Amino acid sequence: MEREGRASWMKYGPVVSLFVVMLSFWFRSPQNEVLDDRLDTVLSSLLRAEGKVGVNNVARPKVAVGFGGCVDLIVDGVSLLNKIGLAHTDQPLHHDLIENEVQLAQSFAYFFAPGAAAERFVLNDTFFSELVEASRDLPGNRWAIGGNAPVMAGRMATEGCDLLLGGSFSPEFTDVLSEHIAVAGNIVEEPDIHLILEYPSGASWGQYTSRRANRYIVHSDDHNPYLDSMAAFAEKLKGFDPDLLVVGGLQMMDNFPFQSGEREALLSRLADLLSSSSPTIGVHFEMASFVEEGIMEELFHYVILHADSLGMNEQELPNLLSLLKGSNITVLSDPNPRVATVLDQMREVYRIVNLRSKEDGNTSSAKAKPLTRLHVHTLAFQAMIVTHGSKWKNTMSATAKASLTANRHVCGSDDIDPSKARLIMDDSFSVSQREGSVRIPLQESRPVSCWDEDDYEICVAPVLVCTEVYQTAGGGDNISAAGLVLQI
Repeated sequence: MEREGRASWMKYGPVVSLFVVMLSFWFRSPQNEVLDDRLDTVLSSLLRAEGKVGVNNVARPKVAVGFGGCVDLIVDGVSLLNKIGLAHTDQPLHHDLIENEVQLAQSFAYFFAPGAAAERFVLNDTFFSELVEASRDLPGNRWAIGGNAPVMAGRMATEGCDLLLGGSFSPEFTDVLSEHIAVAGNIVEEPDIHLILEYPSGASWGQYTSRRANRYIVHSDDHNPYLDSMAAFAEKLKGFDPDLLVVGGLQMMDNFPFQSGEREALLSRLADLLSSSSPTIGVHFEMASFVEEGIMEELFHYVILHADSLGMNEQELPNLLSLLKGSNITVLSDPNPRVATVLDQMREVYRIVNLRSKEDGNTSSAKAKPLTRLHVHTLAFQAMIVTHGSKWKNTMSATAKASLTANRHVCGSDDIDPSKARLIMDDSFSVSQREGSVRIPLQESRPVSCWDEDDYEICVAPVLVCTEVYQTAGGGDNISAAGLVLQI
């Protein structure tokens, strides 16, 4: 009888499936049809904008990227916390670093509910090792190359660049890198592990429900905080002659237990490296999750003032702006900000950094660079400010590429499927929160909006937000790297 039932299904199953598909098409609401057509138009228009500029594959652009790297162990965050029996908390709290289970629960809940990305150092080695061991046999876990520098290098190699990567890696790590990536650094037996607690939109943990998909990262690095590949990187840099120098991964130094003055000495050496590079070489600094005010002040003096391009997300932008205005660090900001809010914050960062750059240039022997490029990546949109007449080109196409890369990375596919995407950016946006500001409508056939202000151009592009999330970790690095490729 069971075989008869299975035979009947094999005989009539395809007919039933076709009938279901026809019914769904027949009864598809006109509203859904309009939405589908709109997404298709936006996608084709973004692809056209991206395709206006290509990478020279004969003379591949050369990019040097530092520092560090790790192996990412990616797990479902809620599943891991349930497995280790972590008690739910009714006190979501911010902690600069994690020492025990209570602090982990409070910190995770603090960022999980709003769906904000966060990264924290675990001071307790034993506790971190227990988390890693519990994750090793968790169903659905994945291992991947991690760290800002290797991830950005990987994306740029895929997009047609040759790379010099500064980091200390194991032989197994370097073996899986692209053939277009050369490594400068020490060989280590055991790479640092970062534990990536991913969660989808609508996930629940205790009384909390996440508003958007994101990740909470914990690490307890031994190698990365010391920038121990910097000397080898600087030596190989002399003969590499890059078009662009990218710095990332410095959040590994945040709240790390350095000896007094040790961190500042490392960053001072980095500043010497950056300031000694040719003025024709662009320097990009990729921000990250920083919570210690001391390191933010050091980063501004030793790194940001020597970079002419900055990349960051919607959490890191107000954090940096707070520092520049002399306020306390902003640990948690709106994870879904409006375009006008972000643009106003970007203008302020651009203005203050360039003002401080001029002041520093008048008082310091190591001349600071003016900020000429600022890229902010959010869930809903990409925004760029680029100074007129600067080295950065193709801003419109770069903004489109950054937008498309957001979907490609998060969905885990180079081919973008409009049925697995949605637009959450408003149908029109104000260019500023100031009263009387112009509103710009989102035009499906020309979705990247660009206009001139003062001494710069602004471009904004909507993101086709992935609805079937494969991963969020590494999103910002992939997006920033893809945007940079078209501008060098």
